[in-house]
Amino acid sequence: MTKNYDYIIIGSGFGGAVSAYRLSQKGYKVLVIEKGKWYQAKDFAKTNWNLKKWLWIPFLRFFGIMKVSVFRHLLVLSGTGVGGGSLVYANTLPVPKTPFFNSGNWQHLADWENELKPFYKTALKMLGAAKNPQLFDGDFQLQQLAKKMGIEEKFEHTNVAVYFGEKGVTAKDPYFKGEGPDRSGCTFCGACMTGCKENAKNSLDKNYLYLAQKKGATILAEQEVYDVLPLDKKNGETGYQVFSKSSTRIFKKKHVFTTKGVVFSGGVLGTIKLLLKIKKKSLPNISSTLGENIRSNNETLISVSKLDKNSNVSKGVAIGCVLHTDENTHVETVRYGEGSGFWKIGHLPFTTGSNVFIRLFKMLVNFVKSPFSYVKIYFINSWSKSNIVLLFMQTVDSTLSLKRGLFGIMKSTVSSGKKPSPFIPASISLAKKYAQITEGKEMSFMLETLLGIPSTAHILGGAVMAEDASKGVINKNNEIFGYKNMYIIDGSMISANIGVNPSLTITAIAERAMSKIDENIF
Repeated sequence: MTKNYDYIIIGSGFGGAVSAYRLSQKGYKVLVIEKGKWYQAKDFAKTNWNLKKWLWIPFLRFFGIMKVSVFRHLLVLSGTGVGGGSLVYANTLPVPKTPFFNSGNWQHLADWENELKPFYKTALKMLGAAKNPQLFDGDFQLQQLAKKMGIEEKFEHTNVAVYFGEKGVTAKDPYFKGEGPDRSGCTFCGACMTGCKENAKNSLDKNYLYLAQKKGATILAEQEVYDVLPLDKKNGETGYQVFSKSSTRIFKKKHVFTTKGVVFSGGVLGTIKLLLKIKKKSLPNISSTLGENIRSNNETLISVSKLDKNSNVSKGVAIGCVLHTDENTHVETVRYGEGSGFWKIGHLPFTTGSNVFIRLFKMLVNFVKSPFSYVKIYFINSWSKSNIVLLFMQTVDSTLSLKRGLFGIMKSTVSSGKKPSPFIPASISLAKKYAQITEGKEMSFMLETLLGIPSTAHILGGAVMAEDASKGVINKNNEIFGYKNMYIIDGSMISANIGVNPSLTITAIAERAMSKIDENIF
């Protein structure tokens, strides 16, 4: 079937949700197309053992809120569903430090730090940002580490998108003067990343998308866009056709829409994959730099498992605190809610070494030295109650490229700098010190130990801002070079190493991009 819209937004994450609301506010007829499912609070998995509701693996008929993608140089965690990454992220909303605004392809396009200040303020308000009011076990140990290192002043509570009302008590919309949905006070159950069943997490379906619908926007879930074609076969001045098909049905129901404008907001793995697929045939004017300048925040994820069976680090918000160890580096404590122990089956003792054989030998030595400790970790203790993940990030820069390989499978290559590594000396040192304080054992994803492939939840870039098409894909207002009324507004637009959780920055840049679009006067 064919329907006409002023704007079609592909993806409902932080960029897509902002675009949907602001364009609807300006009087445009808006359609949001999202490949994931629409989850209400009651629908989320109770624990991450419920793989059908937690993981997105359509081949297995799993239609959950998190997708795991493995490349040669990275394992990437990303979000799916109406609300995108906001359903599965750990709520943190930091403003990046000054170097981010003055580096990368976008640095000469504007005075970004000052230009984005009012939009950060708006984004924080819309997302209901608040300081985490309460620390728990796991957080206290990081605070203890800060004292031990003599940098206690660098330890702080996180700014998070959570409603901290009366615990478990439903309240009328506390954010939008009654225009938004009712909310319930956070119970500190730790289950933010499996989907908040308590209605306390300020995910995008509770703010931007909710308000967009009230302004007339349509949200079409469980549909995946597979082509975008300019009506004039040239630069899209007369509009576009957008083709989609079911993402969850065995027999694919297809749709064809026409629209004056298109906003790509599917995140790096959605937007870049789609544009690389259709570039040659449908959108040949797109810059040849598409897929370049991919970044990962130079991060590591090292778990520390306590051996005390009576410990319980599952209480709190997903990330309740952060320690800034120097101007380029910080570490956060990350938790899952009680019962969410799925990651245990993919973890091995953390070891370092120049090749897999050395690492396996060291791992075997660890098992021999402390066999009962690992029996406790794998078979006796509750993983979520005894395990804290240390999320380490740096603003050190290196870039990757994503290209289409055989059968359309995406592959990564190193563009500049060193390839991403899970073996960062500063990260290893912090993990060892934290493990000593907690009397625990360091663990990591098996791909890190076996293949040296680091993990990230913050893949960015691939369609960066630049002066022209020879250096990037979009201009400073997020418009795609070579096409009219076509935008990219998601993590793929980020043009420098951000060094922190990017959700707030994506939201702020999206707010700025939308401010440049005139109101619909017709």
